[in-house]
Amino acid sequence: QVQLVESGGGLVQAGGSLRLSCAASGRTFSMGWFRQAPGKEREFVAAINWSGGSAGYTHFVKDRFTISRDNAKGTVYLQMNSLKPEDTAVYYCAAAGKFSGSYSDISTDYNYWGQGTQVTVSS
Repeated sequence: QVQLVESGGGLVQAGGSLRLSCAASGRTFSMGWFRQAPGKEREFVAAINWSGGSAGYTHFVKDRFTISRDNAKGTVYLQMNSLKPEDTAVYYCAAAGKFSGSYSDISTDYNYWGQGTQVTVSS
């Protein structure tokens, strides 16, 4: 069983930056970030494969967000720059429970989820 703990959320003005962290208690393979805004469904944000050599993003955040991982620390990061009010959401970290050489943007491909961290961007 893998436990994921997110941190780094908060309140920031539009144009600002935040870095989210997700610490995993056990071995993880591909990992991803999803978000859910009030009244909306959970959506994919970014994902990274097991080695960190391949990553993908939703077009809403591409060129503004960067996902990375440090396997020695068991941690995945989401660097968020040029934040917009529409980025406001609860951000969830997710981890796959089995090996795949790639990553996925589908939530059902992930077996473990964190509790979420709130990101609020004011205009």
